[in-house]
Amino acid sequence: MSPAASALFPYLVRYRHRFALGSVFLVLSTAITLASPWVLKHAIDHLAVRLGPDFMLAAAGPSLASHAAALVGLALAGGACRFLMRRIIIGASREIELDLRNDLFRHLQRLPPAWFQANRTGDLMSRATNDLSAVRMLAGPAIMYTASTSITFVVALVLMLSLSPALTLFALLPLPLVSVVVQRFGSAIYLRSERIQAQLAHMSAVVQEALAGVRVVRAYRREGVEIERFREANEEYVARSRAMIRLQGAFHPTLAFLLGLSALIVLWIGSRHVIDGRLSIGDFVAFNVYVAMLSWPMIAFGWVTNMLQRGLAAWQRMLDVLQVEPAVRDPETPVAPGRIRGAVEFRDLTFAYDGRAVLSGVSARVEPGQVLALVGPTGSGKSTLVDLLPRLYDPPPGTVFVDGIDVRELALDTLRGAIGYVPQEPLLFSETVAGNVAFGVRAAGGAVADAVGLAQLDVDVAGFPRGLDTEVGERGITLSGGQKQRAALARAILTDPRILILDDALSAVDTHTEEAILARLREVMRQRTTILVAHRISTVRDADLILVLDDGRVVERGTHAELVALDGLYAGLHHKQLLQEALEES
Repeated sequence: MSPAASALFPYLVRYRHRFALGSVFLVLSTAITLASPWVLKHAIDHLAVRLGPDFMLAAAGPSLASHAAALVGLALAGGACRFLMRRIIIGASREIELDLRNDLFRHLQRLPPAWFQANRTGDLMSRATNDLSAVRMLAGPAIMYTASTSITFVVALVLMLSLSPALTLFALLPLPLVSVVVQRFGSAIYLRSERIQAQLAHMSAVVQEALAGVRVVRAYRREGVEIERFREANEEYVARSRAMIRLQGAFHPTLAFLLGLSALIVLWIGSRHVIDGRLSIGDFVAFNVYVAMLSWPMIAFGWVTNMLQRGLAAWQRMLDVLQVEPAVRDPETPVAPGRIRGAVEFRDLTFAYDGRAVLSGVSARVEPGQVLALVGPTGSGKSTLVDLLPRLYDPPPGTVFVDGIDVRELALDTLRGAIGYVPQEPLLFSETVAGNVAFGVRAAGGAVADAVGLAQLDVDVAGFPRGLDTEVGERGITLSGGQKQRAALARAILTDPRILILDDALSAVDTHTEEAILARLREVMRQRTTILVAHRISTVRDADLILVLDDGRVVERGTHAELVALDGLYAGLHHKQLLQEALEES
């Protein structure tokens, strides 16, 4: 069993009882189908013996009626068994599809941000939809038809041998060629299936990027470029699909020719056996029916081969995601700290992305209720530092602590449940304002309204058509940048975190609104530890401790007054912003 098939096997085992029951009906339906030609054989031979050359329909009536009734009964029973077989086995494949989709989404939620930055959203969407559909076909219909056609082939072959071993050998003469054709075409179909799925994923990514950035595309008048990008991706997808069509177009006629050759041999030699008396008419008819039944497994085998190869190629693409190990995991034996107070310490923290140093020797401690501010030029490591606290990236052991406990020793749910995080670029969902603020938290309408008020969003919400029940659109497209940031801030406040992280979370609001928000937040901030990342000095002026970062290192630390008096990097930033404010007011 291949590694890919081994990875899928546990999902099949999970529904083994359904597959077992479906297999019972599969065997019954196949047995009934194979029994019908045998009944037909006996009916023809019985009529031929009893009636002889003086055939009279009236004399044959009772015998013909009983055999006809048997054939009708077998047909009805076979139809019922096939219905139950499909309902049970294909129904189980739908359950497997459900489990796979849930597992894939659950796994994606555990992967680090860096992995998503390296993989396109459209490609991931294709794997979760098109590839998953192909895997479902592999886990249901492909298995069902493989088993059905295999049983039909083996039993029909045995019955043919019982009727005429010599004629059976002649009928099987093209079989080695059929095996070669299936093997060669199967390998080619697998490779082309992988290329088609990969191109479909690329095309999905092109569409997703163009739609997500539609405002930028229009602003820069790049519609023609994006249309051309999609046209090229679409044409390549069609070209690869046509190559598959040509392959399948050659595959099925080749199989049909070889199987037709087998039927021609049977008709030629079998008819001579009937004339010579070595084979009865009933045997000859039954044998031809079995040859036709043998043709179906061979033709279906080609179709199933295509389904299996496409499914395996799609499953391998899904495994490429499912087998990515999450960079951040829960500890095997997490520390149970009780209620987290919010003391935060960075202890000689050095951190690197892919071997490139981002932070070097950062140390700081802030007590519950205090405010730590991080300032510095763009790219100095401020956002990386706060990302390490909730373990969005994993810090080195013994470098980041909460209440004196290494964050790597805390359960992720415990750690992140104590942190309210407002990123620099907030993401809102296609929901109402209230739904975005609550974000899965069960909260009364009054609590949501209070959080919205603390974030200075209440006046804006009052002007919305439906207030808190106003839909904000995908990614909050109907809101301004400042409104999005304040909605994200309200979301963090509502969770009542012990540690509040604001990563340049007020950059899109004007200075006066920022001052009003901070004034309202002061009471909230007194009750919890707050970490502010900001470019505006006005945002961090009242912080208990300010760290000035440059190129990943703490180059200055202290209060606002101490840093201004130091006349270093912080003082330079402060004087520059004072000058900008004076120019704006003049």
